[in-house]
Amino acid sequence: MERDRSITLGDIEQAQERFASERANLVARNAVTSAGVRSAARDPEIASRATTTFDIQLEQGEICDQKRSGRCWMFASLNTMRYRIMKKLGLKTFELSQAYPLFWDKYERSNWFFENIIATAADELASREVAYLLRDPLGDGGQWDMFRSLVKKYGVVPKEAMPETACSSSTGDLNKYLTRYLRHGAKRLRDAVAGGADAAELDAIKRELMDGVYRVLAICLGEPPATFDVRIRDEKNELKASGAYTPQAFFAEFVDMDLDAYVSVINAPTADKPYMRSYTVKYLGNVVEDGTVRYVNLPIEALRRAAVAQLEDGLPVWFGSDVDQGFLRDDGVIDPEALDVDRLFDLPIEAGLDKAARLDYGESLMTHAMTLQGVNLDEAGEPTLWRIENSWGADRGKKGYDIGSARWFDEYVYQVVVDRKYLTAEELAAYESEPVELAPWDPMGALAL
Repeated sequence: MERDRSITLGDIEQAQERFASERANLVARNAVTSAGVRSAARDPEIASRATTTFDIQLEQGEICDQKRSGRCWMFASLNTMRYRIMKKLGLKTFELSQAYPLFWDKYERSNWFFENIIATAADELASREVAYLLRDPLGDGGQWDMFRSLVKKYGVVPKEAMPETACSSSTGDLNKYLTRYLRHGAKRLRDAVAGGADAAELDAIKRELMDGVYRVLAICLGEPPATFDVRIRDEKNELKASGAYTPQAFFAEFVDMDLDAYVSVINAPTADKPYMRSYTVKYLGNVVEDGTVRYVNLPIEALRRAAVAQLEDGLPVWFGSDVDQGFLRDDGVIDPEALDVDRLFDLPIEAGLDKAARLDYGESLMTHAMTLQGVNLDEAGEPTLWRIENSWGADRGKKGYDIGSARWFDEYVYQVVVDRKYLTAEELAAYESEPVELAPWDPMGALAL
């Protein structure tokens, strides 16, 4: 018997009757049409539970603001580094330049894009991989491993050495016009390969294109300093640091961080990614000579354990999550129970998929990077609340901070970056094993914005 695939007038009439027969539907309709879904679903009791005092609480300084850019992964990374500078020099606050790594990321990512275009030049233009490369070659988002590559090569500078510009604070036009230029370059390179160009000719075209990339970036962001003078005073006006530095020397002396000691640990409980395995993502990276990203996939308990251990040792934790899930932005509360959407609609909207299914069916992935700055623990030493430093300015949430519940961490945190000493010998061996390469569009290749 053939199925009737159409919606009939009878179906609509029955749906209308069922809707009108339930008083809760009418109350929900009135609330949502007046205030919106989040306001109507907001649970005030959950919102009121968020504390601002924690068992372990690191003091980080003034909240930073990424403004109209997708640089959260840079801000979160720099926030872990500035903490070390503040601690070393006894400062209440300090800020590293976020425009400086933005310049070098765009520059390196352009080169990464051109190299991938050359490598796939024999593939059909309509192939899925070439289409993927062309779709968004220069977006703002990124990963910890990509930031590590930038710092290892270029170092860091204080904010005053390379301050924000209109184009770093709002990257839309920079990305738009530079992306168009990159696609023009992709056509030139593919046409050259089709015409029989040799390696030397391709290299000459790419270097000419990269000169154009540098010109656009320098016009929009200013040129990054090769050297700069440093004068840093504390709250008592005592001079704590002075002299001329290169970006690499400044990082070495004041951040003093072994970048290679920090590893990315993910939680992807899907059937295609067994735990205790190392993974990488095809085409995901920026600095060609440093290669692609690498993760080890572990149960969520391992991410919790390692994050708590690093906080207990007095260091913040970079992490990536699906930040919008259960997020009361004005309250600064992130908790799946804070928005009772299922009861509002009387449907299994939140409860319908578990973490693995959300990844498999495109419902969730990492969207935003922040830093863990504190945690509350129960009697068993398990986290109950997390103190989160965001990069959206101090005029929202808990003066720029957010409070994440234990359940939110388990359900929507996908990545933490911790010192390898917090992994067991077995976990570290899994990280160092030959990685399985994931497809470019795999959800674990999502970029934090």
